[in-house]
This record gives sequence, structure tokens and C-alpha cells, in this order.
Amino acid sequence: MIYDTVDTFAQSLRPMCAIAGLDLGTKTIGIAISDRLRSVATPVLTIRRKKFGVDAEALLKLMAEREVSALILGLPRNMDGSEGPRCQATRGFARNLSNLTDLPITFWDERLSTVAAERAMLEADMSRKRRAELIDHVAASFILQGALDRLGNIARE
Repeated sequence: MIYDTVDTFAQSLRPMCAIAGLDLGTKTIGIAISDRLRSVATPVLTIRRKKFGVDAEALLKLMAEREVSALILGLPRNMDGSEGPRCQATRGFARNLSNLTDLPITFWDERLSTVAAERAMLEADMSRKRRAELIDHVAASFILQGALDRLGNIARE
């Protein structure tokens, strides 16, 4: 099921289960997964996109292996907050994926997540080649961490 807000998504979550964050690109899907306490997002891997069926199979296999109970997809809004073609593609991916799984799915505004990931890797003095290898799943961890922080705040409210 797809939830429009993180607040309603929070109500569907099982306790003590990991959540995955996805950074959907046109060529890759960056994946990060939380710990069971949902306090820390860890970059896991980047999948090279092929076609939806192959991508979804690889994602769902990883979700089962890692015992992930929910998905958060980065929503690439424009800087003014409006939604363009990339948001529509992300929402379409979520709709198609929800037909294949019962995992709850929601979205998190990913504006500047790639910029933040790039900055963090520059501060870590990574080479350009290494940054290119890691950028997508590090960006996914920024997306997931933002959502985890919000979920933590919801739990305290």
C-alpha cells in the first residue's frame, strides 16, 4: 500500500523491523537500509537499472533477505516544491511495485540529498571515481535518515 504522508505511513509499520530507502535514478537505484530500531540509515548498494521487472525482482529479493518491512522512495521535487516528470516516474514505479508486494511504501522529499551526499564524500576525501561508485546509495541513506528522524519525532509526539 502507498501512503501519501510519512505520518500515515508510520501507523502501518511493524515494530522492530528495518526500513529501506531508495534513490531512484534513470540508470541506477541507490539502496539504504535502517537498523531494526530505525535510528541509523546505512548505504547498502546500487542496482544498475534494466527494466522494471528485473529491477523489482532484485529489490524484492534484497528486501526479503534483509527482512525489510517498508520502503521509502526519494521524491525528486523541483526546488520550488512542484512535481515534474521525475516525480511522476517515481510515483509510477511505486504503483507498479505495490502491485508486487504488500510492503508499505511512502515518499520523502529528496531535494539536495545528492548534494549532501557528494559534500559528505568530499569531506571524507574520496576520489572522484569512488564517489561515482557510491553516490546513489549514499544519497539513499540521506533520504532514509531524514525519514527515520521524522518517524522518531512522530513516535515521541
